[in-house]
Amino acid sequence: MSTPGTIWGVGLGPGDPELLSVKADRLLRGARHVAFFRKAGRQGQARRIVEGMLRPDVTEIAMEYPVTTEIPLTDPRYNEMLSVFYETCTDRLRALSDAGEDLVIVCEGDPFFYGSFMHLHSRLCDHCPVQVVPAITGMSAAWTATDAPITWGDDVLSTLMGTLPEDMLAEHMTRADALVIMKIGRNIEKIRRALRRAGRYDAAWLVEYASMPNQTVQRLSEAEDKITPYFSIILVHGQGRRP
Repeated sequence: MSTPGTIWGVGLGPGDPELLSVKADRLLRGARHVAFFRKAGRQGQARRIVEGMLRPDVTEIAMEYPVTTEIPLTDPRYNEMLSVFYETCTDRLRALSDAGEDLVIVCEGDPFFYGSFMHLHSRLCDHCPVQVVPAITGMSAAWTATDAPITWGDDVLSTLMGTLPEDMLAEHMTRADALVIMKIGRNIEKIRRALRRAGRYDAAWLVEYASMPNQTVQRLSEAEDKITPYFSIILVHGQGRRP
C-alpha cells in the first residue's frame, strides 16, 4: 500500500496575491493537484487569486456549489444539498490521498474562519493526513483599508453574520465595543436597522473587495441605496483605552 498523500488546506488571504504567506506560495507553486470552490459558471475567487501561480501540468479540481442563495438558509433542502455536495467532494479528494497523491485546497481568507474548507476538514481529518496553512482574514484587510485600528486597549470585538435574526444582531451590536459584520448581501437592510437600534449606525464603515484592485471604503450612511457585493464587510471601530 502507498503512503497516503497529504491534503493541504491553504489560506490565500483576502484577495491580494502579495498577501499570501511564503508557505502558501511554496505549496501552490509545487502542487500537482489544486482544488477550489466556486459557483457554477464562475471562475471562483480562490482560483482568480492564484492565476499565474500554478505549474503548467497541474490538475485543477473545481468544486461547484449546488446552491448558494437560490433558496433560504432555513429551507431544509439547503443543508441536505450541501451535505451531499461535501460528501461527494470528500470522496474525490480522499481517493487522491489514498493513491498517495498530495493536493492543495485553496481557501479564500483563512481556512478555519467561516470557510467551506472546514466542512471538508471535519470529514477528512480522521481518514487521511490533513494540514492547514493559516492566512490573513478578509476582516483584517477591511479594517486596514479604513486606515484605523479596529480595537484599542480592552475593547471587545464581535464578529457577526448578517444572516442572524435582527434582534440578535442588535443585542450583540449593543454589547460589543468593536464590530465586524460579514455576509452582507441581501441582509443589508436588516443590518442597517440593527445598527440604528444599537446606536452604532453613524459609526459604521462599508468596505468592499478589501485588498483587491476594486476596493472601496466609505461610511455606511453614505451608501444608502448601494447593492453590496459578496465581498463586503461592515465595521464599527472600538474607541477604548489608550495612553
